[in-house]
Formats: sequence, structure tokens, C-alpha cells
Amino acid sequence: MTQPSLVEAVRAALATVIDPEIRRPITELGMVREVEVVGAGEVTVAIDLTTAGCPLKAKIVEDVTAAASAVEGVASVSVEMGVMSPEQRVRLKKQLRGGDGEPVIPFSQPGSLTKVYAIASGKGGVGKSSLTANLAVAMAADGLRVGVVDADIYGFSIPGMLGAREMPTKVDDMLLPPIAHDVKVVSIGMFVPPGQPVVWRGPMLHRALQQFLGDVFWGDLDVLLLDLPPGTGDIAISVAQLLPGSEIVVVTTPQSAAAEVAERAGSIARQTNQGVVGVVENMSWLEQPDGSRLEIFGSGGGERVSASLSEALGVSVPLLGQVPLDVALREAGDGGTPVVLTDPTSPAAQALRAVARTLATRGRGLAGKKLPLTVS
Repeated sequence: MTQPSLVEAVRAALATVIDPEIRRPITELGMVREVEVVGAGEVTVAIDLTTAGCPLKAKIVEDVTAAASAVEGVASVSVEMGVMSPEQRVRLKKQLRGGDGEPVIPFSQPGSLTKVYAIASGKGGVGKSSLTANLAVAMAADGLRVGVVDADIYGFSIPGMLGAREMPTKVDDMLLPPIAHDVKVVSIGMFVPPGQPVVWRGPMLHRALQQFLGDVFWGDLDVLLLDLPPGTGDIAISVAQLLPGSEIVVVTTPQSAAAEVAERAGSIARQTNQGVVGVVENMSWLEQPDGSRLEIFGSGGGERVSASLSEALGVSVPLLGQVPLDVALREAGDGGTPVVLTDPTSPAAQALRAVARTLATRGRGLAGKKLPLTVS
């Protein structure tokens, strides 16, 4: 094979190498600066990274080496790493964002097909973050493209539950979110030192959420989940403003006190014009060795919230599922790998997967979408 032909063959092979952060071919992103053949099949590939501190540099080198080495006629491969120039980064931002490359919230655009679910609760401690992490990973395991925004600015816990401890990669003013268990995730917890509290007022909370949605390159997602703080405060209102097509999933426990507060969290939909997808009851019971169920927190909370919201909103708000207490669920969350992966046959994992599949197969609502209607 002639040198020009070998260069073209290597370039074609590099088109199969996917950038692990952006999830597009490196050739499409303009990362392949040069392919050179010297001697008898000795190939040098020059790659320009989006940033000098790219956390997945080793993965890119490994994949480029493997792809080029598989080409017939290649005897050895050397990968030289560089960094994109400011001009290259500007072109990349425009390519990814479209238009002039300025930030825009893609999920609020009329043509967006992404299902956006805000996971809400009336009070803390009902397992809302654990539910969010498991739903996201379960959907990703089923082949969906999933993102998670940890919108609980004060009480963030999603990075730990998903094992996503890296900072987002910065391309000028655009952020590339870390990926954990095939889920893209961003959280304020990735930007503050351990143990440091976030002490912000309402406008700063709104701005942080706006940046998470607009400054982060999410790509084409099938589902975006937002882990909301408990209650009906600033973040819940900002979600409704920034994501008018989002829908609410209410999380409660069987306990009457939790159910009463959860009803208020769901009823906010009347004021924000959001839909309520349904209710998930967490910590429903503890299965005993003899197969019986110990209802530690009572029973009926999920059904009560479902019935109350259905009456208040005038639409059916179903009970999507009941998740039992499970030591494996807690241990998996502490370990950074959700139980739907670590112990998929456990009762909690099966209940969570069922809820995830129900949400994944729902049709996207019409809110904010252009309809093919003409006025005659």
C-alpha cells in the first residue's frame, strides 16, 4: 500500500474512535491534526485534545493506537498529544452548540425530544437522590442516553451515589460533564471543596441551575433527570421557568407525615403548569426471612398521595411503584454504583427498574413543541 493510501486508511480507522466525553468521532470533532507514515508502516498520529488537562487522555491514546494498529500495513503506531488552539475551540463550540456557539438550554427548545423529569419530594430523607441515581443508571443500562442534574445545591449527593468524582472538562465557557455508568452528570459538588457549605440566595441558585442546563454540553439525550431539593422553594420554581416542558415525579414514604408534605410538592404543578407523572413510594416495607413484610413506616402513603394529586389536578396521577427497604440499596449508594447494577435481582432493584421502564416508555408531552397545524 502506498503511503497516501495508508494515511487515508488510518484516517478512516480513526473515524471509529469516539471521544469518551463528547461521544462523537474524533475525526468529526477536528481532533486529528495529522497522520504521517514514515519508513515501513511506522505511523504517527497527532491528536489535539480539547484541553491540556483532559482526564480521559489515556483512554484516547489507547483507542487511537488500537484503531490505527488494526489497519493492514501498519507496523507501529506513535500518538503525539497536543491541545486545541483558541480558534479550534471556538469552532468546536459552534459545531456542538450550533449557530454562534452561545449558551442555550436545549431542553427548552420547541423541537426537543428529551423527556425531562424533576424528581421532587416534600421533605428530605425520603430517598429521592437514591431513586434518581438508580433510575438514571437503569435507563442507561437499557440503552437510553441519560443525563442527571443534581439540582439540590445545598444538599448535593448525586456525585457520590454515581461515583462521579471528576470535575467537568472546560472548553472555554462550555463544560463537558463527567460520565459515570454511561450517565452524564453535573453537580455543584464537583466545584466545591469537601466539607464546604454552599451559602447562596435565590438568584444565585437560579443562575447555577441555568448554567448547568445551558453551559454544559449534554448532547442528544433521551432522558434528563433533575434531583430537586425537598420542598417548593426557589429551585422548583426555576425548573418550571427554565424547563417548561418538564414533568414532576413525586417521592414519598408510607408515613402519613411524609405523604402530607409530598402532596404539597406535587400540587405546585398547578401554579407552574407542569405535569405530574406519578408517585413513587420509597421504604415501603422490609421483607422478613419468612417472606412476610414489616411495614416500619406504616402503609398507604403512596396511594394517598396518588389519590390526592389526581383529585387536585384533575388528571390521573398513578402510583408508579413501591420500593422496599433494602440494605443492598444503601450499600450500593455509598459505594458509588447503584443497586440496579450491583444487585439487579434484589427486590429494590427490580422495583426501581420497573419504574425506570415506565418513565422511559412514556410519550413525550406536547408542552413547548411545535405542532404541524396551519390556519386557513
